[in-house]
Amino acid sequence: MSKRKTLAILGTGNIGMSIADGLLESGELQASELILTRRKLERLSKYVSLGVEITSNNIEAVNQAETILIAVEPQQVDILLDEIKSALKPGVHTLISVITGVSIHAIQQRVKKDIAVVRAMPNTAISLRESITCIASANSDALTAAQGIFNTVGTSIVIDEELMGAATALGACGIAFFLRAIRAASQGGIEIGFHSHQALMIAAQVAKGAAALILEKDQHPESEIDKVTTPRGVTIAGLNQMEHEGFSSAMIKGIVTSANKAQGVYKKD
Repeated sequence: MSKRKTLAILGTGNIGMSIADGLLESGELQASELILTRRKLERLSKYVSLGVEITSNNIEAVNQAETILIAVEPQQVDILLDEIKSALKPGVHTLISVITGVSIHAIQQRVKKDIAVVRAMPNTAISLRESITCIASANSDALTAAQGIFNTVGTSIVIDEELMGAATALGACGIAFFLRAIRAASQGGIEIGFHSHQALMIAAQVAKGAAALILEKDQHPESEIDKVTTPRGVTIAGLNQMEHEGFSSAMIKGIVTSANKAQGVYKKD
C-alpha cells in the first residue's frame, strides 16, 4: 500500500477536480497526500503526472485516507455511502460532503456509525483559490479540520446547517449568476462599439474591481455606487434603466428559485 493519504475525494467530477486543483495549487497539500476516485479514470489522467494517486476503488481510497470528501451527484450518494460505510471508522475518519441537499443526519443514518460529518458548499472558483465555502457541522473538531482545508483555497464561513440550501444558491450557483452578468455586460459593450474580446476583458476586470471594493474596503455596495452617481449623470441613467427592466428583481428571484430547488434535489431511496 502507498503512503497514507491526508484526503480522499470520492466522485471527482467538476467540483471535485476544482477542489483538488485548488489544494494542489495552494501547496498546503502535497500530491502524495491526495487520492482521487472516479469510475472513468481517464478523466483524471492529468493528476497522475502530478503524482496524485487515482483509483476507481472507493473502499481502497477510504482505507488510505483520514478525511473523506464526497462529491458525487445527489442521486448517487446513497449508493456511495452503502459502498464505503463498512470501511468508515469512528474517531479515525472525518466525512465532508459537498453534495447539494443531503443533510448531516441523512448521511449519519445511512452509514449507521458515529462518524464526524461536515457539510460544505464551495464553488468552482476553488480551483483558483477564490472560493467562498460555507460549512456546517455539530462536531467542532471536524469543523476546524474542514476550515483548515477550505481556507487554503479561498475563504470559509461557518453557518447553521439549515442555511445550506441558501448557501448553494448564493455561494455556489452564484458563480453562474455573476458570470452571466459579466457576459451581459460584455454584450452591451459590443453593441456600443468594442470588439468582443475587449468588451469581455473590460467587463470581467470591472466585476473584479467592484468585488475588491467591497471585500477590501468593507463597504456596502450602495456606498461605492454613490461615489459614481452624480445628479443627471451617465451612471444613474443606466442604473435606473436597468432597475426599470427588473435587474435586481431578476437576480433576487433567481437566487430564491435556486435555493428552493436545492432543498428537493435529494430523494432518499
